[in-house]
Formats: sequence, structure tokens, C-alpha cells
Amino acid sequence: MLAFTLCRTVDSPAGTMRIDLSAAIDDGEFVAVFGPSGAGKTTLLRMLAGLATPDGGSIVVNGVTWFDAQRRINVPPQKRSIGFVFQDYALFPNLSVIDNIAYAVGTTDRQWIDELLELTGLAGLRDRLPGTLSGGQKQRVALARAIARRPALLLLDEPLSALDGAMRARLQDDLARLHRRFGMTVLMVSHDIGEVFKLANRVLQIDHGRFVRSGSPAELFLKQRAEGKLNINAQVLAIRREEVIHIVSLLVGQQVVEVVAFEDELRGVQAGDTVSIILKAFSAAILKQ
Repeated sequence: MLAFTLCRTVDSPAGTMRIDLSAAIDDGEFVAVFGPSGAGKTTLLRMLAGLATPDGGSIVVNGVTWFDAQRRINVPPQKRSIGFVFQDYALFPNLSVIDNIAYAVGTTDRQWIDELLELTGLAGLRDRLPGTLSGGQKQRVALARAIARRPALLLLDEPLSALDGAMRARLQDDLARLHRRFGMTVLMVSHDIGEVFKLANRVLQIDHGRFVRSGSPAELFLKQRAEGKLNINAQVLAIRREEVIHIVSLLVGQQVVEVVAFEDELRGVQAGDTVSIILKAFSAAILKQ
């Protein structure tokens, strides 16, 4: 459905960085782009949307070329079949909920707009202005507006990152339901491993402007082995010494845990690093909250 090969030189916090990305995405897939800040995730979405021009490469969607550097094809954003949900909602403050959604398709298709209002739980808020809405309600409006055009490709740039955990979970459920309902092809940038597991069927892991790994969320974040080992990726938050051992604070998904480690295990490890935790012959108890 979507095939792209894109390159672009950008300025990053670490200096000039060369982005060089290629991938193919099937129709109806929900793909997450996962990686550290400054790796090129948002730049990728902006190039696909036509908001940033690549230095080279091509973008082909459903057999239609949106961009080709050699052939000098560059379809403008408004003519690309995309929906884009930004982190900051990007709603028109002077337009009501229904008018924000209608802006994407015009006012002639009221039946479709009313259906979207019902599907996203916004029917009772149709005449409200964005300034009177909560963060979760604003994000629902942004999502409904993005879907309103029935886009070939839905781009999500960390759309739920500013919301609290409970609201994020509810909107993740909404996203999953809407994806099943419309069969959209979705490319989502996210830092939330739990969110990636819940929504995506495939992950493209990006680092320093390149895809370094690709696979299912389980393949990338969990490595289960027959001999009873569990390998989990985690981020080191802090290391403190207590007599002959060290206590390491780790971020696993959205949870902070502390583990004991010895000097030789921490050689070269510092706060901010991504590490693997290997649990051997573990016995897990799962409790519903």
C-alpha cells in the first residue's frame, strides 16, 4: 500500500544528521515508529505528509507516486490522501467541534460528520469551542477530523503523549476500535511501549535516522526462550552504590523498578542507557487491577 525510500539532512541536538529510511507497509497495517527523541520520527511523518521535502527518494501510495526526486514529482499536502494528528491537536480555536471536523470535508456530507461524532463520543459536544474541552476531548476532535477525509494513510505523531494514563488508555481503545472499523493504514510515532503493544501489529525501530530493527512488538521488546528465560528491554534511570552492590533504577514500559547488580555487570553502563534484563527460571504472578 505504501512504499517509500527517503533521505534528508536535518539539524539535530547532536548536530547534522542524515536520515535514510526505506520501508513497505501493507494495506490496513497499524505500524509504530519507535525510537529515541531526535532519531527522525517526526521528520519521517512530515515527509510523507508533504510538509517537509526530502533531498531524494520516492513515496508511492496505492500505485500513485506522491514524491519522486528524480522525476521531480512532489504532490502538495492538500492533494495527498492523508490524515495527520499532531501532538498539540492543531484545532481551529474559533470553530466549534462540528465545524473543525467539517473543515476537512466541507459541510455537504453532514451524515458522515454526524456518524464520526457518534463514533468518537463527541455528539454531545458538537457546538462547543476547543477552548472549553479537555485534552482528551480535543484529541478526539483531532482524530475525527483526520479520519473525516477517509484518508489512504493516517499519520499519528505521539497523539496521546500529553494525556494522563487513564485518558490515554481510553483513547488507545478508541483508536483500536476505529482502526478495526475503517481498516485504515496507520503509521504512528510513539515512545510508549505499552501503547505500541496495544495498537501496532508491526514496529519500525529507528535510531539516528535509520531503521535498525523491524518486527512485531513482542519480537522487538520481549525475547522469550524455551529454557525459561525472559529478556526485557529497559532504560537506566539511576545507579547508586550500597556497600558491595549497586541498586539500579530501571524504566520498564511505564513502570520504574529497582534491581540489584554487581560491579562487573555495570561495566560501561550509565544513566540513560538502554539495557536488557534477563530473568531466569522466573515464576510470575499476574493480578488484574
